[in-house]
Amino acid sequence: MDLITIITITLLIIMAMFHFYWGFGGEVGLDKALPTKDGKRLINPGKVLTLFVGIVLLVFSFVAYSLHFNTLNADFILYLGWGISALFFLRAIGDFNAVGFFKKITSTDFAKYDTKYFSPLCLYLGIVFFILSLQA
Repeated sequence: MDLITIITITLLIIMAMFHFYWGFGGEVGLDKALPTKDGKRLINPGKVLTLFVGIVLLVFSFVAYSLHFNTLNADFILYLGWGISALFFLRAIGDFNAVGFFKKITSTDFAKYDTKYFSPLCLYLGIVFFILSLQA
C-alpha cells in the first residue's frame, strides 16, 4: 500500500499544479478539462476558485499521507478521509448530464477525456481514500 499511497499523493500534487497553472492564466489543456455543450462551457470557474481547488487538492494529498503514515492521530483526519472518498466516488458517478460515468453528453472533447481519464481517476481516488480510511 506504500506505493499506491505515494502514487496517489503524486497524482493529487500534479492535479493541484494544473489548477495553479490554470488559476494563474495558463490555457493549455483547459479546453479538455471543463465540460461543454454545443461548443460552450457549462462552467466557468474564476481564477480564485481554480486556485482554491489547487489548494484543496494539496490538502487531500496531506490527508492521504496522514492516513497512511499516521502522522496525526486525529479523528478529523479520518473523517476527512471518508469525506474525500465519498466526494471522489460521487464525482466518478457524475451528475447524469455532463460529467461522470453516467453522463448524457458524450461527444465533446471533455466527455471523451472524462470517460477515459477523469472519471476512472476519481474512482481510483475514491477507492484509495476508502482503503486508507479503513486502515487508519
